[in-house]
Amino acid sequence: MPVNKNAYIRYNILDKCFRNIGKMYFIDDLVETVNEQLKEIDPNLSVSKRQILEDIKFMESSEGFGAEIRRVRYGKQVYYRYENSKFSINNKPLTQEEINSIISAIEVLGKFDGLPQFDWVYEVEALLKNKLGIVNTQQPIVAFDFNRDLQGLSHFKVLYDSIVNKCVLWVRYKSFKDEIPYEFNFHPYHLKEYNNRWFVLGYNESNEKPYWNLALDRIEKIETTNVPYIETSIDWNEYFYDVIGVTRPEGEEPVEVVLSFNLQRAPYVISKPLHPSQKHNYKNDRLEVRIKVIINNELMSTILSFCPDVRVIQPESLKVKFMEIISSYLKE
Repeated sequence: MPVNKNAYIRYNILDKCFRNIGKMYFIDDLVETVNEQLKEIDPNLSVSKRQILEDIKFMESSEGFGAEIRRVRYGKQVYYRYENSKFSINNKPLTQEEINSIISAIEVLGKFDGLPQFDWVYEVEALLKNKLGIVNTQQPIVAFDFNRDLQGLSHFKVLYDSIVNKCVLWVRYKSFKDEIPYEFNFHPYHLKEYNNRWFVLGYNESNEKPYWNLALDRIEKIETTNVPYIETSIDWNEYFYDVIGVTRPEGEEPVEVVLSFNLQRAPYVISKPLHPSQKHNYKNDRLEVRIKVIINNELMSTILSFCPDVRVIQPESLKVKFMEIISSYLKE
């Protein structure tokens, strides 16, 4: 049975009382002790005698901690104490279910394998397996689509630290369309992953653009500088809301894009929406999808990935561009 936070706090307080052989804790003493310590955490927290009795019952149960708690008569009252004073709920061995949960958590941490600032994951994994005696002989049950051989990941730590510490970087960068690299001071603001590639956005001093987009795999060299850092007020969640991918063309506004999919593709598009704004309905034996986004290259690439099961209905400019691309493929 799952244990909530407040209950676990009470169990730990009671655990200390039951292990204290130098004091007799009657039921009223237990209630008073628990309430005193709860109020230190939150003045509004308190428990009744009935709750403490239920807590004791749970601690004794197999669903709880299997604790052996004695009721020792003293006059007309009884006080509570562990049968074995060395027992503690915190010394109870992990159940197989708990071990499986930890193994799954370790596998989830493995998602970060390969990113420099997550080197501590290896230490945590080794520590958990060593201290808790966990040996995972099962096949992994969680897998992520992550390419640890991505170029540019060696720059990730410097970029991450520079964002946190507000540090300006000198960058040598060579885009796919440029024959020679160019150099500039860069104020990094935000790291974003898209389609198994990492990008960093920030202020480019050379062109004074406050949301310049760099692909990490195109960065040839990067160094820290002593140049004063210019901060940003951009809300990056809002900035990216109207786009698919990482490119937001300057001056463009969101438009309604209408697409039509055949019935074979419909379940996929419904279960995995193209964009949070997606609305869809069936029309003439096809699925009509409406999204409101800024038109960029990533949108076009997404649409093309559904060929030949997709049609562009509107806007007309996107429809024309789509047909031009398809026609160029047919000519080759």
